Amino acid sequence: MRSVRQNYKNSVKLTVIRSGIAALALAALVSGCAEGAGSKPVKSKPVKPAPGRQAPPVLDAAAKLRLAQSARAAAAKRWGLAKTPLAAPPAPAKKPVIEFRDGFEVEDGEDLPPVFTAIPTKDKVVFLTIDDGAEKDPAFLRMMSDLKIPYTAFLSDYLVKEDYGYFRKMRDRGVVLNNHTLHHPYLPGLSYERQKREICGMQDVMKKQFGKRPTLFRPPFGNYNEDTLRAAKACGIKAAPLWNEEIFVDHWEYREWDRDLHPGDIVLSHFRGKEDWKGTMPDMVRRFMKMVTDKGYAVARLEDYL
Repeated sequence: MRSVRQNYKNSVKLTVIRSGIAALALAALVSGCAEGAGSKPVKSKPVKPAPGRQAPPVLDAAAKLRLAQSARAAAAKRWGLAKTPLAAPPAPAKKPVIEFRDGFEVEDGEDLPPVFTAIPTKDKVVFLTIDDGAEKDPAFLRMMSDLKIPYTAFLSDYLVKEDYGYFRKMRDRGVVLNNHTLHHPYLPGLSYERQKREICGMQDVMKKQFGKRPTLFRPPFGNYNEDTLRAAKACGIKAAPLWNEEIFVDHWEYREWDRDLHPGDIVLSHFRGKEDWKGTMPDMVRRFMKMVTDKGYAVARLEDYL
């Protein structure tokens, strides 16, 4: 009899314990629902990232510049440059006012695209521009991309149509492609209508092949008259930059009497190779960068100043 009573008591205790556990579980469930409805969540310790999976450090502007220059120094060594190219300053927040260079005006040119050979700036920068499109050297594309050297291209269709894809690659690397006419004629010897066909026709090619009509135009040989600029304006052109220096593989040519670089100078070169030069386009870039860097200049992007 005592054994039966004892078993009964034990059974009651077990039932009470189980009821208590169930009640606690229900309370926890209710508490969890209430927490999801707006109560404050229980704070937990932050989980540290696993070894080798840490978040990258946030770099300030100075650290980013040092990192970029380090990568540029390595690229300069790979491409055989004597010195690492200098970094250009940030693009000016206020763009310089671009006007006709003295002596380069036309009679009624007040509202026409200005012709100029340099950008008015105190920044110690020059601007590299490359004309026509005859040479299509893949090494040149790789070199300029690796070195992060900006340049502007002025294209003539009769040369680039052999390989539009080469210049699309150039565009995709951030190079601005501009108008240098369809057939590279001596424009002042043509009528207004023929000049307009040369310029507007190239605008159409640029839109079709590269997706955009340029706003910059360079007349072939640097020759133009009032009709040239009137036709250019009718085709959507805003400015007609020329140049102060021209760089070849083996020498420089200068417009100014002092035969030197100046802040804001526009430098001309051409898409040429060993068929025309005593070297390649990368050879031209090495000569160009040696002069520029030795004199303490950086190469800036022309469009950042226009």
